Amino acid sequence: MSNMTTLDHRIDRSLQALVCDTQDPVSALAMLVDALRPRRANDAVAAGQALERLTQRLDAADDLRDALRIAVIELLANRRALHLLTDSGVLASGGFFTELSSRLGRKLLPDEINPERLKHLLCQIFRRDDDYRWVAAVADEAWLGLFHALDFPAVRGTPEAEKIWLQLRSALEVISYRITALGLEPEIVRIHPDVERYESPFLMQNVEIRMLFDDWLNAHQEGRVATLDHSHLLILFGQCEEIVARIRKQAAKTGASIALTRLLVRLTQNLTRARRLLATLEPKPVVDRNADRLRLLRELVAGENRKNSLRDLFSLNVELLADRITGHAGHAGEAYITRTRPEYFALLRSAMGAGVLVAIAALIKLSLIATHHAPLATALLYSANYAWCFVLMSALHFSLATKQPAMTANRIARSFDEHAEGRDRLEGLVEVIVRTLRSQFIALIGNFVTLIPLAAGLVYLWHGEFGHHYLDPQQARQVLAHIDPLAWTTWLWGAITGVWLFAAGLISGYYDNRAVYAHIPQRIAQRPFLRRLLGIKRTERLATFIENNLGAMAGSFWFGVLLGSTGAVGSVLGLPIDTLHVTFSTANATYAVLSLDGAAGLVWIKLLLGIAVIGTLNLTVSFGLALYVAMRARSVKFRMAGPLIRLVLLQLLKTPAAFFFPPRDPPPTTDEV
Repeated sequence: MSNMTTLDHRIDRSLQALVCDTQDPVSALAMLVDALRPRRANDAVAAGQALERLTQRLDAADDLRDALRIAVIELLANRRALHLLTDSGVLASGGFFTELSSRLGRKLLPDEINPERLKHLLCQIFRRDDDYRWVAAVADEAWLGLFHALDFPAVRGTPEAEKIWLQLRSALEVISYRITALGLEPEIVRIHPDVERYESPFLMQNVEIRMLFDDWLNAHQEGRVATLDHSHLLILFGQCEEIVARIRKQAAKTGASIALTRLLVRLTQNLTRARRLLATLEPKPVVDRNADRLRLLRELVAGENRKNSLRDLFSLNVELLADRITGHAGHAGEAYITRTRPEYFALLRSAMGAGVLVAIAALIKLSLIATHHAPLATALLYSANYAWCFVLMSALHFSLATKQPAMTANRIARSFDEHAEGRDRLEGLVEVIVRTLRSQFIALIGNFVTLIPLAAGLVYLWHGEFGHHYLDPQQARQVLAHIDPLAWTTWLWGAITGVWLFAAGLISGYYDNRAVYAHIPQRIAQRPFLRRLLGIKRTERLATFIENNLGAMAGSFWFGVLLGSTGAVGSVLGLPIDTLHVTFSTANATYAVLSLDGAAGLVWIKLLLGIAVIGTLNLTVSFGLALYVAMRARSVKFRMAGPLIRLVLLQLLKTPAAFFFPPRDPPPTTDEV
């Protein structure tokens, strides 16, 4: 009861301040918001109760209600609201670094408060960065009850109401011009040339808005009912949104730039804001108008509260980058998720080929370790050794198990069907996860089936030819020490390799997207020099090969550079960092153990545990990062980890063999249904 008494006292004090000081209502409104604000920003119950107490107080005292209504109307009518209505919560036109420097600058040195700008005053009234949380959390009924108590229709026809209408109209016109300009950007026109036509909805919506406003203004001046309504304008907005959706879909095939992705986000946000402003302008019942005002208020408060948020900026740009990069990585990932038995055994054969290359590259790496070089030379030699192995692997379409997660994560994110609900939504995802785990298992088996025997054969061949092992005992023990499961460096280096695997997937997606977006294959096919040198057919085959393999080969090359240079960079910087890749570690362990003429049982156990630790870290880190980015790209808010894990475990108990071997008659995919 005492809390309610304190709340009532604070509300009364702020309302009395509005009655006493009608010249500057901002401080009194800030006091009122302070009284309504709950202790915890997400405490919707406390904030709702405070709003209800305020509503009851206004219903009981007409003078207080009038004072609050006059204060709100005075701000809306006599302060410049254009930038608040058009910019708050809408993505700026600058790039990432421009926006980052701007937000950092405002955090260190906040903007000057201009009392004439409503945008600045809103920040003083809702002065806490988390105010938007309780504003959004409170039930609509509590807010609408407050709006009803304020009785805004009482000011209809007054000069202040006319000013507010003009403010909203000006804001909607500015947004309309922006939509037109954004719709005619070269990036948009390149993918959808029809937007240049006069009949384009991006152009026509602006024409319709001006006609609509002229009719409303004439009807008001002549005292008649307006002859035009907003229905055709809403149709044009819908057509603009359809074009945006079509461009997004087309960009998945033709490639996309960050500029295009950013343009589409800005277009969508401006179209949404245009709908909000139009809803507050059009004639309708008071209840519906208040609901529109509430939606706009929540958007504006959130936009102003979060305008300096670095977290939001990074989050948005992660989504933009992910949207650009991961789509093509997802298409590549289809090859790594087998469904039928022929696909399963084809993956096994390609993984066996990768094992051969890894065994050879690991042997070369050990020979490079035996000779000492400067850090730069070490980085170049190691990187070249890894790079040729991975690039050749990609060119021959061999499969390295650890490279699968970065590719398959986007495919899993796409399988999270947004139209399905509940258990049906998860069951489709479980099927893809089972297929992914099964494919990962057979790829690992394929890598090891050729890797270990070939490494053993090379050791015995070397010993038979030269009479001594490839590694001396000291070198062998040093190699085995790097695979110790109890050493913290094993865990750290395995995790670092997982990060580089994830980065390689992003690089692959970037170059695949770049090849399609920049028409690189077509440009190669048209080069006169290549056509004369190779002939027309060979040049076309080269262009096709580039189109199908540029991303994979580029990702493989840079993955090799990252693996080969990490240790050298750590040596220069004095940091204990390096990389451990599970297949290379397995090859190194094979060379080292056989160079010691075998090992005791405890050594074998430690080696197996060490390889298991490295493999687990490689896979989980790369897959977790890739899945996170893929879901961010698709704006998937996945909060059903518990039910999903239970369904996967249930599937494991029900059909454990399916996790290791495909059924004879696999279920149809979503596309086949």
